[in-house]
Amino acid sequence: MTDDPGRTARLMWTHFEPVHAVTYFHPRARAAYEAVGLRGYWRGYFAGRAAPLGPTDAAPVIAAFFSFAPHMVARALPAVWRLATPVEALRARLTGAVQALAELTYELPESHLAEAADLLEAAAGTLEPAGRVLGAANAALPAGEYPLARLWQAATTLREHRGDGHVAALVAADLDPVETLAFRVTVDLSPQHLTGRGWSEEQWAAARDRLVERGWLTPDGQPTERGRAGFQAVEDATDAAASRPWRLLGPDRTARLRELLDPIARAGHTVIPPNSPIGLPALPA
Repeated sequence: MTDDPGRTARLMWTHFEPVHAVTYFHPRARAAYEAVGLRGYWRGYFAGRAAPLGPTDAAPVIAAFFSFAPHMVARALPAVWRLATPVEALRARLTGAVQALAELTYELPESHLAEAADLLEAAAGTLEPAGRVLGAANAALPAGEYPLARLWQAATTLREHRGDGHVAALVAADLDPVETLAFRVTVDLSPQHLTGRGWSEEQWAAARDRLVERGWLTPDGQPTERGRAGFQAVEDATDAAASRPWRLLGPDRTARLRELLDPIARAGHTVIPPNSPIGLPALPA
């Protein structure tokens, strides 16, 4: 492990994020949402991810999820709660995630999964909830006794806590959602995935114009050194704000957790599409 807390936080993110991400990409996870009436990808996505907040309407989710156009969120919420209650959505997302992970990790012994769950839960248990709405809402959920359920819930709590910090860093940098997406497609994410978040062509164009005026993009839409440095500062702030659990877990247990998560994360990558909107880098060989 590295002695740099921010780099350690990013390294651990690359190992727990694929555990969480099966809920978006694995067929079993999708089927679990459909089984409770949440047909169509976005119904399952918005219901499952927003369910820890209770039967909320669109406004808090627009704020917390950050990158989606308000009208896209409003189409899903609160309408999805007429199809499945938050309790049913939470049950479906955990069931689907566990089934997905069971399929991906069947060759690993239960002792391996149980130790990984214990350590990931210990890390999640150190999180400070203040200012982290999605992280706190997920931390309050029971995970049950099965190792894969505990593992997935801990990974989800950590990733939503990190995501809350990332949103805070973007807001502090005075980047709005569509500006953030417009910059990311110039450096590391696929426009094909991010243009599906509900923003119009006019909004994309206006965001690019604002980034040019700010000096983050050239007139022909290429990232400038100023833009790269500015966005790297956002990423560094995100990593720094996510470093607490690994400092408290300690270097030895963090290194052991990374070792345990590695084959699980690699299995998760087999169902995460290339250039997915998560922006998750591949694990080193």
